[in-house]
Amino acid sequence: MLNRHEFIEKRGLVLTVAILVVVAIGGLVEIAPLFYLESTIEKVSGMRPYTPLELAGRNIYIREGCYTCHSQQIRPLRDEVERYGHYSLAAESMYDHPFQWGSKRTGPDLSRVGGKYSDAWHLQHMINPRTLVPESVMPPYQFLLSNRIDPDDAEGWLRANRIVGVPYTDEMIEKAAGDLTTQLDPFAADFDGFTARYPKAQVRDFDGDPKEITEMDALIAYLQVLGTMVDFSTYEPAENYR
Repeated sequence: MLNRHEFIEKRGLVLTVAILVVVAIGGLVEIAPLFYLESTIEKVSGMRPYTPLELAGRNIYIREGCYTCHSQQIRPLRDEVERYGHYSLAAESMYDHPFQWGSKRTGPDLSRVGGKYSDAWHLQHMINPRTLVPESVMPPYQFLLSNRIDPDDAEGWLRANRIVGVPYTDEMIEKAAGDLTTQLDPFAADFDGFTARYPKAQVRDFDGDPKEITEMDALIAYLQVLGTMVDFSTYEPAENYR
């Protein structure tokens, strides 16, 4: 019985056919469900596309390579949940292109960093990380305070993301430049319209300088939204995902 595999291994054509059969069966098992499942991602209340300012911050986060030291994926293991909070849901990355899961943790996971620290803490941490975390090896990013953001660029960011599936509406794209500046000013004329388009968006000056729209504003806005869209105090997984 144990030697019967030699019949297949010594005959190249038979081995090739056997491999193709196994691969075909495995492929059907993996692919067939995709034809009748509406979505492979659980729908979670609270998720929305990033605001133009948050999206700008995310672009800066990727540009500066922050993902090489920080993951955004809490695994369903007790030690990770105890340290970082509720395990990550697939829906939390549904509008990320590319997603920022990662496995490298030179610095802590940032999935739930939103609201954990004040804007002033993030600002000082970007200017000189070691004043707050003496053992940190993170480089300073003070130059972000000097880099200005042109609101007119926001429309292009939203259009590019809509191409890959992010459900930005025509209205969101048309008002992208205004929405970027509105998020920094709670007294802006279109405040109500902005909050209707982006529910629970945080509106305030993020870097402490209301005169300028800087990359520091954008990056802090992005960090402050991470993990805040889903209310885990009321979250219950859907029946089909338990």
